[in-house]
Amino acid sequence: MKELEIKAALQIRKTAQEVFEAIVDPEKMSHYFISESTGKMEEGISVTWKFPEFEDMEVPVRVIKTTAPKLIIFEWEGAKDELLQVKITLEEKPNNSTLVKITEGKMQATEEGIVWYGRNTEGWANFLACLKAYLEFGINLRKGGFDFMESPE
Repeated sequence: MKELEIKAALQIRKTAQEVFEAIVDPEKMSHYFISESTGKMEEGISVTWKFPEFEDMEVPVRVIKTTAPKLIIFEWEGAKDELLQVKITLEEKPNNSTLVKITEGKMQATEEGIVWYGRNTEGWANFLACLKAYLEFGINLRKGGFDFMESPE
């Protein structure tokens, strides 16, 4: 059976060091992705992320490797009961820009794997768009973007 692996990429008009810091620093990350973290993403430690649109959701993240400003690798429960590895590479490009590439996976091409593939591919594309909007324009694209997911009172 074929394995599925998520791949997403986007170029950002900031240096690799600026992009790296925006990903590992929870203060910066809270302006485009998470609401809070228990700490900075540093090699060998675990942190917990909270998301603004999911009040009760806490996501444990185990940081495997960080090499500033080129690489971040972590594990998380990317799908129910599936510990998956996420690899973020930063490649410097001309004009102080950086190509950000993300891979996550792998899972079997079962019904569960296909659901994960669609959901998390959308999630990583959103992450990259939000990171770009924040770094280049100071905009938080997530703010209000998931209000439709809140349950009616």
